[in-house]
Amino acid sequence: MSEEINHDRRRFFGTAAMTVAATHFGLLGSAATQSSKKDPAGMHPPPRRTKTSFGPIKQIDAGLLNVGYAEAGPTSGPAVILLHGWPYDIHSYTDVAPLLSAKGYRVIVPYLRGYGTTRFLSSDTFRNGQQSALAVDVIALMDALKIQKAIIAGFDWGARTADIMAALWPERCKALVSVSGYLIVNLQANQQPLPPKAELGWWYQYYFSTERGRAGYDKYRRDFNKLIWQIASPKWNFDDATFDRTAAAFDNPDHVAIVIHNYRWRLSLAKGEPRYDELEQKLFTQPVITVPTITIGSDFDGAAADGASYRGKFSGRYSHKILDGIGHNVPQEAPQAFADAVIEVAGY
Repeated sequence: MSEEINHDRRRFFGTAAMTVAATHFGLLGSAATQSSKKDPAGMHPPPRRTKTSFGPIKQIDAGLLNVGYAEAGPTSGPAVILLHGWPYDIHSYTDVAPLLSAKGYRVIVPYLRGYGTTRFLSSDTFRNGQQSALAVDVIALMDALKIQKAIIAGFDWGARTADIMAALWPERCKALVSVSGYLIVNLQANQQPLPPKAELGWWYQYYFSTERGRAGYDKYRRDFNKLIWQIASPKWNFDDATFDRTAAAFDNPDHVAIVIHNYRWRLSLAKGEPRYDELEQKLFTQPVITVPTITIGSDFDGAAADGASYRGKFSGRYSHKILDGIGHNVPQEAPQAFADAVIEVAGY
């Protein structure tokens, strides 16, 4: 999941974790617009799904990967790339994609490295989950698909990847939609301790930093990720079929290695690759994002949902939306609101 140092967000996540865990074990015996806008769509239960899957998944060699991706809409339409996070997959966008394609957009939804049908081209490539590597993957995908410029939108790892692309390659990003705002990691800042209640929200990252955690995630990845869904979106009443569609993506042979490296790297417990050092040094300066942007806050963000803590990181035309009653998986819980944000930012 996307984790930036934010006390209020950590406190919310930690409290939710205790609530869900207690229930689980008790029952089972185990330069423009700046104002924040409340979105009334977030006040109601998540809409009924109209689609449960994409069409046939396409594959293309791009950079270090053979990328699996879903595509919808006319190939001549303006491109929108939708990026998922952990522990989710492309099915977070099954309802967003048709809303956008109906408006004439060409929608690309790729599996990130370590998920679904995306595979490394070489068995010798280091299974690296550091932040810049994922962004380079998406730039390579755009090159392979001959997409010069696109609207980039995402949540969790996908929001961080979208932020990085907008920060480092603004010429490739027409606009940005980022759930939870500015998520670019500074490793030095990540070493600073937080108050105990805030630290509780890091529990799974600490777990992943141990070999027991790696083995446990490998053995129980579906149970583990279903618990994360419940913690991160406590008001989302997803069914088993919805989770199972996404859970198939965790069977990727590189999934555990990518997830574990991602979180260990963030805590400076695992090294990245020298090929990304220059990019990371730029990201550690917390660069301001200049492309037109809409950020989205939800219940998952706690008191940080108002976006005030990261407003200064966006210097282009900007607005912020708050979705009440919606958890972390914004595009799947509130697809219309997410699609509306993409359409709105396209006009900035």
